[in-house]
Amino acid sequence: MRVHTEAVQFKADQKLTQFIERKLGKVEHFFDKISEARVTLKLENSGQIRDKIAEVRLMLPGEVLVAKASSKTFEASVDTITQSLKRQIKRYKHKIRNRK
Repeated sequence: MRVHTEAVQFKADQKLTQFIERKLGKVEHFFDKISEARVTLKLENSGQIRDKIAEVRLMLPGEVLVAKASSKTFEASVDTITQSLKRQIKRYKHKIRNRK
């Protein structure tokens, strides 16, 4: 699986991109036919608190799974997203099995 990380209006450091790749690698254990993952990292300016928004798009055969989360840190957002993507992948696999 290829992981493309895009940071909007800031430069993401190497440590953050490695963390994201490691977390998404764990998602790949649930479904091995994921072709690529597109990660978008944004900063939200709402008042004095700057929330970190992460969005992940997983490209599957015939389907695109999307998860988005907002938190105080990018690491917490990515943790939330990985849990959501695991649930979505399980639903997707169940749907494929029921078609056959």
